[in-house]
Amino acid sequence: MSTDGTKSKNKMSVMHLTILTAINMMGSGIIMLPTKLAEVGTMSILSWLVTALGAMALAYAFAQCGMFSHHSGGMGGYAEYAYGKSGSFMANYTYGLSLLIANAAIAISAVGYASVLLGVTLSPLAVGLWTIFTLWLATVLNFGGARITGQISSITIWGVIIPVLFISVFGWFWFKGSLYVSAWNPNHLSFFDGISQSISITLWAFLGLESASANMDAVENPRKNVPIACLGGTIGAAIIYIISTNVMAGIVPNADLLHSNAPFGLAFAHMFTPFIGKIVMALMIISCFGSLLSWQFTIAQVFKSSAIEGYFPKIFNKVTSAGAPVVGMIIITIVQTLLSLMTISPTLTKQFYVLVNLAVVTNLIPYLLSMGALNVMQKDEHVGVKKSRVTDSIAFLASIYSLYALYTAGFEAMMYGSLVTFAGWVLYSFIAPRFDKMLIAEKKNSSKSKTTNSYDMAQVKVAGK
Repeated sequence: MSTDGTKSKNKMSVMHLTILTAINMMGSGIIMLPTKLAEVGTMSILSWLVTALGAMALAYAFAQCGMFSHHSGGMGGYAEYAYGKSGSFMANYTYGLSLLIANAAIAISAVGYASVLLGVTLSPLAVGLWTIFTLWLATVLNFGGARITGQISSITIWGVIIPVLFISVFGWFWFKGSLYVSAWNPNHLSFFDGISQSISITLWAFLGLESASANMDAVENPRKNVPIACLGGTIGAAIIYIISTNVMAGIVPNADLLHSNAPFGLAFAHMFTPFIGKIVMALMIISCFGSLLSWQFTIAQVFKSSAIEGYFPKIFNKVTSAGAPVVGMIIITIVQTLLSLMTISPTLTKQFYVLVNLAVVTNLIPYLLSMGALNVMQKDEHVGVKKSRVTDSIAFLASIYSLYALYTAGFEAMMYGSLVTFAGWVLYSFIAPRFDKMLIAEKKNSSKSKTTNSYDMAQVKVAGK
């Protein structure tokens, strides 16, 4: 009895898990959003509403996947139910690529804020070089292992959360309705175009929602509380995103937001003084770097787990005495270095959005694979018809939204995303034989077992006569 009580005390409540889920999603994804949204104007609130509904559908479906799946490997394990080892590989491969690209975008965010803070105008090449330096610095600092990284990240994340929460609650005192209305549709876009142009960047802010079901073992009554926490955390993040970005649109002129590399710093400068704006910029740089630090370690862990599964080269599985996959980190950062050089653009924000769109496209592939596998999981678990229909319907809506998000990412992102995805099928052909051999061995064992059982039954019948 006392043991159960102790276990219960050590577990999170549904409220704690909900808050944790929202914080995990927020991270550094929001700090460049207002600049991109300014291209569309304040009608981008419609995109927020569409993405919030799509994100909630995805969050609920992932919560169900986490409860029904008995496979390891996250989204790769989910995909395996419906698509076998090839689907599992593609989910791991595209998810790893997505994180690799997203981390480069996070590094560019830090560089953008730092350039404004220091009053320095960077050339496109300088932006690329400083981005590379930031990535390598985060990688080297991760050599000490997960514990140090986790401690730093748990503190630095508040550098984003505090300013965003402040402007969401108190920014209304500086809000001007006339400024907001005048920025509704500055480029005279059609209704559909206005929504579509912001879908990709708003979804970027929610990437990571699939990790919400990773804490199932740490919460009380997971079958009930995990879906509540997933939806609650997503709704909470959505409310904060929508309020903060729209309040800013009524504080800072749309043209100023459009050309800013540090929109939140600019907003606080308008609200208070340029000095306060610089303090907020510094906080967000620290938070952004802390987030990058955490994600650089996470992506190395993703590649490591994929290497253990046999999908990626074994070199990614090598760790130091501190438990850090240093060799894998170095290889990943070399790829990010090349990516940063390949995507150099006329402006910092342009390079940021090229990477964001590509990260969204590659991240949506494992999302779609996971949604497609949910029906198979439920059948394996013998879920009731009524419950299964509800979950399947929500997963279907999440898939429709994901396909729409792919469409809105644009031709360039879709083209490059498709190329790297197709390259994944080529890469899988090199490792497919080992999984085929395993499958053949399993079938032979199953066949022998059936033959033995049939022989035993025949013997029983003979004995019965």
